[in-house]
Amino acid sequence: MNLHRLLVERAQADQPIRVGIIGAGKFASMFLAQALHTRGIHIMAVCDIEVARARATLDRLDWPQGRAVVTSFAQAVRDGTTYITDDAAGLIAADHMEVVVDCTGDPSAGIRHALACFDAGRHIVMVNVEADTLAGPLLAQRAAQAGVVYSLAYGDQPALIAEMVDWARATGFNVVCAGKGTKYLPQYHASTPDTVWQYYGLTPEQATASHMNPKMFNSFLDGTKSAIEMAAVANATGLTPAPEGLAFPPCGVDALPQLLKPHDAGGLLHHKGTVEVVSSLNRDGSEVERDLRWGVYVTFEAPSDYAASCFGEYGLVTDDSGHYSALYRPFHLIGLELGISIASVALRGEATGRARGFVGDVVAIAKRDLVAGEVLDGEGGYTVWGKLMPATDSLSIGGLPIGLAHNVKLVNARAAGEAIHWQDVEVDESSEAVKIRREMETSFQPPHSVSATG
Repeated sequence: MNLHRLLVERAQADQPIRVGIIGAGKFASMFLAQALHTRGIHIMAVCDIEVARARATLDRLDWPQGRAVVTSFAQAVRDGTTYITDDAAGLIAADHMEVVVDCTGDPSAGIRHALACFDAGRHIVMVNVEADTLAGPLLAQRAAQAGVVYSLAYGDQPALIAEMVDWARATGFNVVCAGKGTKYLPQYHASTPDTVWQYYGLTPEQATASHMNPKMFNSFLDGTKSAIEMAAVANATGLTPAPEGLAFPPCGVDALPQLLKPHDAGGLLHHKGTVEVVSSLNRDGSEVERDLRWGVYVTFEAPSDYAASCFGEYGLVTDDSGHYSALYRPFHLIGLELGISIASVALRGEATGRARGFVGDVVAIAKRDLVAGEVLDGEGGYTVWGKLMPATDSLSIGGLPIGLAHNVKLVNARAAGEAIHWQDVEVDESSEAVKIRREMETSFQPPHSVSATG
C-alpha cells in the first residue's frame, strides 16, 4: 500500500532504483512506456542481441532524445540517461545496477542471466517464465543464498494469480483452485506456426504487419504457455496439478464457483488445491458467456457456515451450496504493471511471487508422429507442445522439460501425443541449462502427486 510513497522518497533523495532490461520485445516495451512516468525508477540500460531493435523500441516509445544517446554505463548513471547495449553480462555487472529484468523468453539465457545476477549481487525479475518453469525452485534458492531477490513479474498472469492465492490464504479461506483464462479447443494442441493465424482470425500478412511472432502466438494457442504459467503458479503456491494435466474447461466468470470445485462437491476438479485454465470457447467453438480470456481467478471455500452466510449477505456469486465462491480479475496489463515488481523487490526486498518448491513441471509432447533424426523446435513450433504434470509424474517417466526441447535431435521415434523422454534425445550434458535442471531434479523432492483415483 506504500510503494508509490517509497518510490517518491527515492526520487527526492536522488537515489532512483536503477534498472537494466534484457530483451527489448513487447513486454519490455510496455514496461518502458510506463517507466517514463514512474518517479523513483531510472532505466539505466536496455540490452538486446540486436542493438538496432532496442534503439527502435525506444524511438517508438518517444524516449526523450538524449536519454538513449549514451556511450557507457557510467554516463547513464551520471546523467540519468539510458545506455543501449548487446552486452548482457556487462549490464548485470555494471556499477550501481540494482534490479535486472529478464524479458528474453529464452530459458537457457534466463538461467545464465539469473546466475550472473546472483554472483553480482543484483535482484532479478524473471519475466522469462520459461526459465522459471525449467529451474525456478533452484534459482530462487540460489538468490536467497546470495542475499538478493528472485521474483516473478507482476502484470504477467502467474504473479497475479499468486497474489490472489496469498490474499485468500491470508484471509483464512481454503484455496480450491487458481488459474487464468485462455482461448482453447482440443485441436489447438496440433497447431503450428503455419496454422496459427487462422485460429486467431488473421491472415499471415496482417500478423506480419503487426510484428506478431508466429511461434510465440502459437505457444499461447497450443497449450504450452498455459502449462508453463500454471507450473510456475504451482511451484510458487504449492497448488498441485491434476494427474492428467490441464483440462481447459469452458467456463465464464459467474460459473467459476460451481465448476471449479472438486468432483465430490459437484464440480469438475480432480482435487482441492489445484490449478486450472478455463477456456473462453465452448467445445463447439461458440463463445462462453462472460468469459475470462484475459484474466485470472481464485476459487475458495468458506471455512465455516457463518462465513458462507456472509458470502450471501454481501452479494458474492457462489455455487449452489453457498460455500464456494471466486475472486477474479478480468484483465492483466502485462508490462504496464511490471513496475510493481521493481518497486517491491528494491524497496521491500520482497518478491511478487517466486518458486518455493518443485510441484509442477511441463513435459514435451509430440504434435505428430516424429521419427528418429528429427530436430525438435521447442515451444510454439512444429514438433512438440508442453503438457503440465505433477513434478513427481514428470520425474517418474523421465520426461523431457519443454524448456530443453529446442534444437535437440531425437534418437527414438515418438508417436503423436506421446511424451518425449530424456532418453529420446541427444542431450548436451555440458550445457549450463541442462546442468542446472539436473541439479534441481536431484535437490528438490517434489510432493507426492494426488493419484488418479483421488
